[in-house]
Amino acid sequence: MDFWQRYRAIDARDTRFDGQFVTAVRSTGIYCRPSCPARTPKAANVTFFETSAAAHEAGYRACKRCLPEAVPGTPAWNLRSDVAGRAMRLINDGVVSRSGVEGLARELGYSSRQLNRILREELGAGPLALARASRAQTARTLLVSTDMRLADVAFAAGFNSVRQFNDTISEVFALTPSALRESALRESALRDGSRRAGEAAKAEASALTVRLPFRPPFDPGIFDFLAVRAVPGIEHSGLADGIYSYARTLRLPRSTARFRVEFDAGPSAARELTLSVEGLDLHDLPALLGRVRRLFDLDADPLAVDEVLAGDPRLTASVHAAPGMRLPGAVDPQELLVRAMIGQQITVATARTALTGLASAGTPLAADKAGIPDGGHLTTLFPTSGQIADAGAELLRGPRRRIDSLLAAARAMASGELDFGYGDTHLTLAAKLLPLPGVGPWTVGYVAMRVPGEPDVLLANDAAVRNGLKVLPDASGLPGDFGNVSPWRSYATLHLWRAAAAGGTAATSLPARPKATGAVQATPRRRPLRTPAGSPA
Repeated sequence: MDFWQRYRAIDARDTRFDGQFVTAVRSTGIYCRPSCPARTPKAANVTFFETSAAAHEAGYRACKRCLPEAVPGTPAWNLRSDVAGRAMRLINDGVVSRSGVEGLARELGYSSRQLNRILREELGAGPLALARASRAQTARTLLVSTDMRLADVAFAAGFNSVRQFNDTISEVFALTPSALRESALRESALRDGSRRAGEAAKAEASALTVRLPFRPPFDPGIFDFLAVRAVPGIEHSGLADGIYSYARTLRLPRSTARFRVEFDAGPSAARELTLSVEGLDLHDLPALLGRVRRLFDLDADPLAVDEVLAGDPRLTASVHAAPGMRLPGAVDPQELLVRAMIGQQITVATARTALTGLASAGTPLAADKAGIPDGGHLTTLFPTSGQIADAGAELLRGPRRRIDSLLAAARAMASGELDFGYGDTHLTLAAKLLPLPGVGPWTVGYVAMRVPGEPDVLLANDAAVRNGLKVLPDASGLPGDFGNVSPWRSYATLHLWRAAAAGGTAATSLPARPKATGAVQATPRRRPLRTPAGSPA
C-alpha cells in the first residue's frame, strides 16, 4: 500500500487494517491503529510504520485511546517467506528471549550484523527493538486480562528485570503498569456496563486466562479439525452449550503445561477466544501465546482471503457457507512431522489409533489438581523424537518400511541432524525433508501448511482434494492449480476438503501413489473442517 491508500484507510477508520501498519502523528508524538476513533490528522503530519517497534524507535508512544498494541499480529507474516517474515515468526516464538540476537541469526543463516541491517531496512527496527515491542504487547495483555502480580507480569512477558519492565511500559504507553491496568479495567467496565471484565480477570492462582484477539469472521470448524485428530491423554476437544473447546498438553522450552482454548459461538456471545493455561513456567508464556495463535491462525486476514477465494466460481458457495475458515497450525514442529508420516496412506481414524498407541511412550504428567476444565483428561506429553526412536519399533504397527522411515526421521530429529521449525519456508522444508526415506512432496506441503503456515500450498495429489474437485461446479476455463486464488491456495485446499466431505466421497477414498521418486511417499486422505453447525465441511 502506498501513502494515500493507507491515509484513506485511516480516514475511513477501517478495522481491516488494524495490525497491518501503525499511524504516527508528528504533532502529538503518538502512534495509533488505523481504526482509531480520534480525528483524522493532517496528511502532512502523518508517518506510517510497518511495526510498532519502528514507531517506538522513532520516539512515538502508543495511543491510550485505541491501544494499537492490542490488535492481532500483522497478516504479512503469513505471506512473507523472506528473511524479515521468517525472523518475525521466530521473534514471536520467543527466540530472542531464549537465545539472543546471535541465536536468531544462526537459525536464519545470517550474521547478527547482516540480520540487523535487513530488519532495519525492511521493518524500520532491529531484532532487539522488535522483541521489545513483542514483550510490551504480551505485558499489556497480561496487565489487562489477569490479576497477576506486576513482577510476575514482567518476567512472564520476557523482561529481565522489573525496572526494565517499568521503563518499557512507561515509554511505550506513557503510563505506569498499574495505571495501564486500572485504565483498561475502567474502559472495560464502561463498555460492558459492569465489572464483568475485571471479575473475569481474577483467575485461580494455578491457572492463567487471557483473551486472544483476532480479525472476524472466525469459523469454528477448526475445532472440529483438531477434534477428529485428538490423541487421548494428550488432547481433548469438544462442543458443549455452543462453546467449542480444545485442550492439550505441551512441552515448552522451560516447562510443560496444560492449556485450553474456548470459543463461544452463541448468537449473544462476545465471540472471542480465551486461553487458559496451568502448570506453566511464566518465562514460557510468550512462546505459548505465539504457538496458540499459530495453531488457530489468529493473525490471518479472513476478509482478504475470502474475497479472493469467493471470486472463483468453484469455491463461492463454500466460502459463503463457512466464512473466516482458518488454516490449522502446529504447536510442535517435530510432532507435526511424526503425525504427517503416520497418517500417510491411512484414514484419519486409523492414524489416530496408531498415535494413541505411540502416546504410551510419552512422559506422564503429575496427577495434580488441574487448573483448567478438562485438565483431568490431559495426562501425557506427546513423546519426544528420542522416545519415539527408542520405543517406536515396539509400539507402531503397519508396513515395516513405513515404520523404518518414521524411526529414521525420529533419530535424525533427536540427534539434531534434522532441524526445522517456524523460521522455515516451503523451499527450505523441501531441502531438509525430501532426502528422508518415506517423505515426498505431499508430506512437505502438509508440513509447510501447518508449521510455518505457508498460505499458498495446494495439495493437488491429495485424494480428498481430488474428490472435492469432483463435486464442485464446472471448472471449464479455470486453472486446475487454482493459480487464480494465489496466494491463498492453502485455504482453497481446506475448502476442497470441505466439499469432499459434503459430497460423501472422502470417507472411503485412499490416496493415489505419486510417480516413483526414490522414496516411499503416499498422500493421505484428510477429513476436512466442519461448519459451526457440526456438519462435515
